[in-house]
Amino acid sequence: MESELTHHLGYDKYSSTGKKSGNSRNGKSSKTIKGDFGEIPIEVPRDRNGAFNPQIISKHQIRFSGFDDKIISIYARGMTTRDIQDHLQEIYGVEVSADLVSTVTDGVINDVKDWQNRPLDEVYPVLYLDATILKVRSERRIINKSAYLAIWINVAGLKDVLGIWLEQSEGAKFWLKVMTELKNRGGQGHLHCLR
Repeated sequence: MESELTHHLGYDKYSSTGKKSGNSRNGKSSKTIKGDFGEIPIEVPRDRNGAFNPQIISKHQIRFSGFDDKIISIYARGMTTRDIQDHLQEIYGVEVSADLVSTVTDGVINDVKDWQNRPLDEVYPVLYLDATILKVRSERRIINKSAYLAIWINVAGLKDVLGIWLEQSEGAKFWLKVMTELKNRGGQGHLHCLR
């Protein structure tokens, strides 16, 4: 918001350009923002004319929805919880604990597990098995891992992902494990694939 105010006024903080410009910085006002994360007190910069209306968090806004989604988006790009904490401080001027970031990202893990274990339809006319190489964070470094995908087209012609598995190596035992898992998740325990 400080950067937004600088853009609004047209000159940097402490710049001589601001003298006798007709508008200048005028301190800060405190307010509390509520969201998925709980409540966070923030300070909103003001201008003397009262014309400044921040875009990140507008004047009368008291809820900051989608904050968790922003944390998850940053986490998905490979940043650590500490990096995310620093990033949110830098961008939003909001201090969040590393524990909060961990709680938010751990919540996604539960959703992913629910998705991976959801029951499947009994019949799949078309089933694709494929793999893609992803860059993932492992032990504080980025490495390549193979993500194996099972994609199906149902009887209505709609495509969906049945599952994603990260494995170091591919082989008959791995694919047997995948096929057994898919079979066990089917309504009647039957999986029919057409080649």
